[in-house]
Amino acid sequence: MRLGVLDIGSNTVHLLVADVHPGGRPQATTSRRTVLRLMRHLTPSGAISETGVRALEDAVAEARQTARAEGVAELLATATSAVREAANGVEVIRRIEDALGHPLQVLSGDDEARFTFLAVRRWFGWSAGQILLLDIGGGSLEVAAGSDELPAAAASVPLGAGRMTIEFLPEDPPGEGAVTLLREHAAAALHPVAEAFAAQPRPDHVAGSSKAIRSLARLAGYPAPGWSGTERMLLPRDALGSWIPRLARLPASARQELPGITPDRTFQIVAGAVVLHEAMRALDVAELEVSPWALREGVLLRYIESMAWG
Repeated sequence: MRLGVLDIGSNTVHLLVADVHPGGRPQATTSRRTVLRLMRHLTPSGAISETGVRALEDAVAEARQTARAEGVAELLATATSAVREAANGVEVIRRIEDALGHPLQVLSGDDEARFTFLAVRRWFGWSAGQILLLDIGGGSLEVAAGSDELPAAAASVPLGAGRMTIEFLPEDPPGEGAVTLLREHAAAALHPVAEAFAAQPRPDHVAGSSKAIRSLARLAGYPAPGWSGTERMLLPRDALGSWIPRLARLPASARQELPGITPDRTFQIVAGAVVLHEAMRALDVAELEVSPWALREGVLLRYIESMAWG
């Protein structure tokens, strides 16, 4: 069976098409993204502007056409923080559903954390033991921990890379003072999360699963042998910290020349790096491992399970 997951996030509208069957591993066939940066389309009242909504409708309609052309039997559409928190969210959801032709699932922050944790657990396997997950989107940071498929603890913090860029680092390049203010804000927001997660067992693996984290790992991390001869990427906190001042001094146009920094991430990669570094510091993480699977794979896996169990 061919399924599609349409992830309507704060930065991109991303379609993943995969062939699936109960008990099997999803085999991706198509992955297409449209960069929207919805956070830049927010009005002072917190609504998504008409320009932003129309761009969103166009991206969703295009993804629907692609899914149809790819022979997708079921298109699972989800939306995250940018849509659920918009002042005009009800209207935006209605217009997205009109473009989709069917209902949209709007995920809470905890839902995001749980779906992503499921994907990471399946990628690492049961033998990985206790996992701590960090996932940075455009609007929020998700943290989850546990030793089962569902996390024992999960939190969503409004520290997304796009949101923090607009609120704290609007200048290009940002000044040192702005980066310091973002650090202080992130540390304060993460303090209660760190206290809550302190009760969890020490993780056997710390995983980072977002596109921003993968980009930062290619910039500041290093490859290491994985299971069955595969390669995995590791990102040390110290190496990440040493890159932040350099990233902040470069204009966005120059950042995309760096390893791993794609054009759609160049504007918000500084904020993403600062938030990730502060999260690793708050949770006492010296190094994390990048997971190739994240939210979209988690949505797919949960749907496959519902097929298997009826």
